[in-house]
Amino acid sequence: MPEHHLKAAGAVHTVWDAALPPALHAAPGDTVRFGTLDASYGRVARQVAAGGLDLPDDLRALIAAGASAPGPLTGGQPGHPLTGPVYVEGARPGDTLVVELLEVRTGDWGWTGCRPGGIGLLDDEVPGAHTHFWDLRAGTHTDFLASGFRARLPLAPFPGVIGVAPAAPGPHPTAPPRQVGGNMDVRQLVAGSTLYLPVEVPGALLSVGDVHAAQGDGEVSGTGIETDGEVTVRLGLRRGRTLAMPELRTPPEPTPLWSAGAYVTTGHAPELLEAARHALRGMLAHLGEEYGLGFTDAYILASACVDLRVSQIVDAPHYTVSALLPQGLFAR
Repeated sequence: MPEHHLKAAGAVHTVWDAALPPALHAAPGDTVRFGTLDASYGRVARQVAAGGLDLPDDLRALIAAGASAPGPLTGGQPGHPLTGPVYVEGARPGDTLVVELLEVRTGDWGWTGCRPGGIGLLDDEVPGAHTHFWDLRAGTHTDFLASGFRARLPLAPFPGVIGVAPAAPGPHPTAPPRQVGGNMDVRQLVAGSTLYLPVEVPGALLSVGDVHAAQGDGEVSGTGIETDGEVTVRLGLRRGRTLAMPELRTPPEPTPLWSAGAYVTTGHAPELLEAARHALRGMLAHLGEEYGLGFTDAYILASACVDLRVSQIVDAPHYTVSALLPQGLFAR
């Protein structure tokens, strides 16, 4: 079957819109390799090149060398830089687009950020804006270094945004996930998984972006390990069953990160969001007391690897959310 390579240059859009012209036509059975840009559309790299952020000198040189001018905002709106859309021959409304993820590769570096007034779970408690940089050149892992603390985080890259065009007239912002996919941030969508997307427009119009080198369930600071990347998929079509929302089939945990168990903090409240905030506060306090991490460093680390899970929703009047810290971080 044919293999296609869709580079980000000239194929990036920042909105969902069925009126966008396809960047590529492909058929079921074809393989497509998407080149993707980090979620900031290169803004973080440009800040580094301008000397505006604190980071190690070797990473500064690497990042600054690859900094580029900002690209156009499709539809006049800022948003995730998405590569596509790909028109899938034969796809029609009511079908299911089958997307097999064959490989997900990261760039050489990544970043995780938080700031007061941002979208993170505890951004109202963050003392100031901060960007943490990760060296991804090892290809298999990255080390978190802060305040004398060291932990090794295996990489488990996945596309944070992957979806097809909605039928409703656009343009639509990329931030909210929707019934046709998009900014779902499902960390289990690694190589070896299969995503099923409901098709609403002829050709489906598949786009991909926002690769994360790693992320905890919850992406609690508002960002995972954001990076440029490449996502290789095989396309397929399934007729006869119309999905209401995306579904996926996943492989086992892609790394041994969770093989040593977890330290768990819990939160209980009549609203899930508040229960999650309680659980996360407990985890950040644990990281501070046990490992000496300040609030911001603990928050950044949690966004990269702590999982939030709904433990129960039946014990009225409170829901329970648990925050799980993988103890494999500290294995050597």
